[in-house]
Amino acid sequence: MLKSRGCAQALRRAVACRPVPTPLAARCQARCYAYTAQKSSEGPRTTHVITPSKSREEWQRQDAVLVRHLNDVFSPLKFPPELASRILTHASHPDAMRRHNGRLSFVGRRVLQSYLLMFIHSSPALRPDHNYELILERALNTYVLGEHVAPKWAIGKVLKWRPMNVGNLSKPLGPDVEVPGPLANLEGDNARGVGMYKVHGTTVEAVVGGIFHQFGGAVAHRLFHTRVLPNLLLEGSPQGLHFAYHDHAREICEKMGGPEGPLLR
Repeated sequence: MLKSRGCAQALRRAVACRPVPTPLAARCQARCYAYTAQKSSEGPRTTHVITPSKSREEWQRQDAVLVRHLNDVFSPLKFPPELASRILTHASHPDAMRRHNGRLSFVGRRVLQSYLLMFIHSSPALRPDHNYELILERALNTYVLGEHVAPKWAIGKVLKWRPMNVGNLSKPLGPDVEVPGPLANLEGDNARGVGMYKVHGTTVEAVVGGIFHQFGGAVAHRLFHTRVLPNLLLEGSPQGLHFAYHDHAREICEKMGGPEGPLLR
């Protein structure tokens, strides 16, 4: 009984101490309640996803081209349409509103770094003065991947992207668009200036990330040693894989069947 009486007294004290709202505060509070009630009566909001205006048939036809390209380059792997279109669409293209390769390139870059670090750490060519960070930066630089790996995979023929700094030629490119003459054979600083090496290198990373995601680490590892690392053995260049590791990289590639070795075991 005494406990119940004490609780009642404590409750009365709490109510007495509660601030009394001013007329202005009361009006604002009433408006908030009214606005909330109005919004609740309107029902759930509908989220509209904005995508480029293409018919379902157009999307399917375009995705089929991208699937066919990846299936041919990385046979016998079979890429789902959603994955192929994501890998081969850069964020600079209008179709990126539907999907793009940003997330896969992030994953792929970490996969490449992991495999290269494991390769270096296990190599007999490793020396105490070798700088892991510098070796990674020079071998897996995005521009280096775009210049030396992407052409081997013919990425430029199908990639959806938009060049920059080219005036009237800065138009979206893709599998259904003929590449303008001035952009068809760009090399060196010219290709770097319009963003081609950067975008193509990002797509190489996305391919690795997509294969790792869809087919697993074992397949991505074989891809790295047969179709990525051999293309980074750049004799006489400060870029690419450190020259001390070239022989070991070739040895592993040959053990896995060479540059066209099987990706599946």
